[in-house]
Amino acid sequence: MSRIEAGSETHKSLFCRQFIATHQVFDPETLPWPELTAEELDRLRTIPFWQEVYHTERRAGAIVDAFAPQITDPVVREAVVLQGLEEARHAKLIRTMIDRYGIDATEQPLEQFPADLETAFIDFGFGECLDAFLGFGAFKNARQSQFLPEKLFEIFDLLMFEETRHIVFFINYMAWREHRRGLGSMRRALKSTRYYGRALKRLLAMVRRGHQPNDGRDFAVTQANVFLDRFSFRQFVEDCYRENARRMQEFDPDLMQPRLLPAMADLALRGMRLWDRSRPHLRADVR
Repeated sequence: MSRIEAGSETHKSLFCRQFIATHQVFDPETLPWPELTAEELDRLRTIPFWQEVYHTERRAGAIVDAFAPQITDPVVREAVVLQGLEEARHAKLIRTMIDRYGIDATEQPLEQFPADLETAFIDFGFGECLDAFLGFGAFKNARQSQFLPEKLFEIFDLLMFEETRHIVFFINYMAWREHRRGLGSMRRALKSTRYYGRALKRLLAMVRRGHQPNDGRDFAVTQANVFLDRFSFRQFVEDCYRENARRMQEFDPDLMQPRLLPAMADLALRGMRLWDRSRPHLRADVR
């Protein structure tokens, strides 16, 4: 439990300065990209969403860069500018991988952003929180299955760490922002739920598209079945929940962390355990 009052100058200084201090310096083109066998190349190229990943990272960097000049607080603006740099570097990393390994992915034009850039930034932030929480589970499963060489997962882990930093920064930014506007805890919770609902709606829209040709405008883990052999929904939720907890341990306990999605996952897992106990003859082996 944080000992710092949300919305205070101390809180602002903590979440911004720690974000800046944990920035990693690297050039995607000089990372230790491994040489892949023909079989490993085929696996990498069968993953269907690299074009979406690339587009989403480009779009993320553009949204953050466009919103940053509107921030009046210089400390917060400095941190958001750095986030924009990191999002753009994520896009460069994916582009480097696409070019290096001959992946079929074309660059799609960015759509026009709405006039209300702050709302676009907040929508992006909650979407990133949802995607990251689900991505934790998919990443763990794919890594354990050795779907790709470990050297590639070590490079992807750079992105996972930065995405985790981004969502911790965003959650603290929102707490700071809403406290400054005088919103109480109930109104803040309702507002977060509404934005998560919007993010989930976009995710479900992608699910409904199924195997239709993708327009490259969204990325989540809706096609994670490429990785997940013998997929178990319960195991996936457990992986998301546990990996989220593990990754959040790397951050200062005085920083706020996402709570809604872990709480929902915990509730779902409790419900599934209760179902197992009440219906032992229907229990599925998820181990």
